[in-house]
Amino acid sequence: MPIVPSAANAARALRALFFLSLILAPALSAQVARDSARADTTRLQRLERVTVSAVRSSSDAPISRKTLGENDLAPRYFGQDVPLLLQGPAPSLTSYAETGNYWGYSYMRLRGIDQSRINLTLDGIPLNDPEDQVLYFADFPDLANSLGSVQVQRGVGTSSNGTAAYAGSINMESVPLGIASPSGNVQVERGSFGSRRYSAEYQSGLMPSRFAWYGRVSSVKTEGYRYHSGVEGKSGFFSAGYFGDRDILKFTATTGTMRDTMAYLAVPVTDLDTNRRLNPLTPRERDGFTERLAALSYTHALTPTARWSTTAYRISAGGDYDVQLDSLEQFNLNFVWYGLTSAFTIEKQRIRFDAGLNANTYSRDHLAFQHPDLDTPLYSNTGHKQDASGFAKIAYRAGAATLFGDVQARHATFRYSPDAHAGVAERSVDWTFLNPKVGLTYTVVPALSLYGSLGANTREPARSDMFAGFDNLDTSNAAFVGDLRRVRPERVRDLEAGTMFHTSALDLQANAYAMNFRDEITPIRALSYIGTPLRKNVGSSYRRGVEADITVRGIPYTLLSGNVALSRNRIREFVDSTGETPVTYRDVEPLLTPRATAYGRAAFATSKYLWLAADLRYTGESFLGNNGDARFVLPAATTLDLSASLHQPGFEILFRANNVTDSRKYGSGYAGGGVASYYVLPPRSLFVTLKLGL
Repeated sequence: MPIVPSAANAARALRALFFLSLILAPALSAQVARDSARADTTRLQRLERVTVSAVRSSSDAPISRKTLGENDLAPRYFGQDVPLLLQGPAPSLTSYAETGNYWGYSYMRLRGIDQSRINLTLDGIPLNDPEDQVLYFADFPDLANSLGSVQVQRGVGTSSNGTAAYAGSINMESVPLGIASPSGNVQVERGSFGSRRYSAEYQSGLMPSRFAWYGRVSSVKTEGYRYHSGVEGKSGFFSAGYFGDRDILKFTATTGTMRDTMAYLAVPVTDLDTNRRLNPLTPRERDGFTERLAALSYTHALTPTARWSTTAYRISAGGDYDVQLDSLEQFNLNFVWYGLTSAFTIEKQRIRFDAGLNANTYSRDHLAFQHPDLDTPLYSNTGHKQDASGFAKIAYRAGAATLFGDVQARHATFRYSPDAHAGVAERSVDWTFLNPKVGLTYTVVPALSLYGSLGANTREPARSDMFAGFDNLDTSNAAFVGDLRRVRPERVRDLEAGTMFHTSALDLQANAYAMNFRDEITPIRALSYIGTPLRKNVGSSYRRGVEADITVRGIPYTLLSGNVALSRNRIREFVDSTGETPVTYRDVEPLLTPRATAYGRAAFATSKYLWLAADLRYTGESFLGNNGDARFVLPAATTLDLSASLHQPGFEILFRANNVTDSRKYGSGYAGGGVASYYVLPPRSLFVTLKLGL
């Protein structure tokens, strides 16, 4: 017969449920709160990163890339400039500093191609100077202290704002505001070559008022390893935002001031054999610049799956440098750059669509003076440049395959306003480019995917290319320079194919690439009248190689990572017209493009409060010129760095010993006049950093 519960049994059951609810309620409430917080954090992160996400490669895009987060950057950072920080963990990237130290003017190459052909952005804002097409990281000392992540794309990558990527792109993201916790620190550093660094930073986290802010101030100073190559820099970074349910209004500003004694000339190897600290420039040859960036962005969630953001930005800089020619002359540069960039993203179940627009206008004044008269200019001219571009990207998932399409349209105009007494007319030139990419990613299993892509980018020459290295056009050189199309736009077609494997214990990416260039703009061995390399078009060239990058997390208390890149690189035909009789070279290697690079890092947590790490970096031999002359090569170099961190809550002391084997090799160089000249690698050095939490 059926069992019918009595009233007493029912009452006891109700009381049991009541007491059980009292026990479980806090846990259930906490779990709901955690789920809500996670959802809110994810929402804020996606909303704040709309512009960054639009120019970056997504995790399943068919792009060869390396994304470095705070956990990758912070353990290796001791104040060095961004190019030197990225060398090693980013495959195929090499760098050097003119000072023989880690601060000052530093430069990078990606797959052997110089940084004027690397697209650079910060929070989606283009940073390549429209005339020079480079970013002088020296103008922003301690910048990496304010970065939350960096993505390095190799090859044409995905479309971005600003000039098109030729070697690749580096997309930097500043410290995020909406998902940060309240924290701060003070850093004090001492190191070799009289190096000193001080910084203080604080981030509020998201406050009940829905505001959040971050601020940092820094000061760096070094005597430099080379004689009279000291650097002194100061910088600040500030960002603040209001985070609504569907809207973010954010302001970002950064400024940097740099003063140094210049060291931009390399030294003949015979002199370096006697004294590696030599600097051909005189102590009177100094420079100093201040650069500023300010941006205001508004981001709105149109729907749960669609987001839109617009940023207005202003970049400006001013300063001068002294060069000893027949007399001591001062060159003065001042520019201002206004722009607007907008991004739109929509994510559905099977489709992701990104679109972006960027428009800017730029003006830079060039002046020269002769000491001691710094009031009357020898000349004054102005370069004007306007740039407008737009891109659209789509990813469509069809089963295990994801199809990608990407196209950028870009129009740029350069106009030259000569000195009033130059005797030459105003000149202008414009370019229109269409840069398409297509690709496919196939997911074999959730942890393993294969990808392939084909893309093309075309980009214009820099001002110095168009002007044959001159800073001013007048009747003495205008005929020699000719019109502004003396150097043609360069084009690259890039085929990438690779695989990505990801588990909780292992990350692996391996890829092969074939980059074919038409009219590549490359140095021709000759130097301009102030000592900077001159460049011209090379008709046909290619770079082909393989790259592999691995991170192992599955060993207790140990983190292993490393990468290797092997390549074959050729210029099919090159005409060297620097001498009296032009010489044609065929099937020669392009300059400063090593056939092999490798990097490995091993970090060990020996206790709860101590970790040790070793970084080993190898850069293979490369040529100093485009003529295949074996007399003029950059030798292979291997460096070993060791570091240790002693830390506990609110306190860390970091010891870093660089080039502990005291390798006496070189970071870069050039050949001219039958002589090989080099920039030395920093010798054995020690840096100690103290971090105190706020």
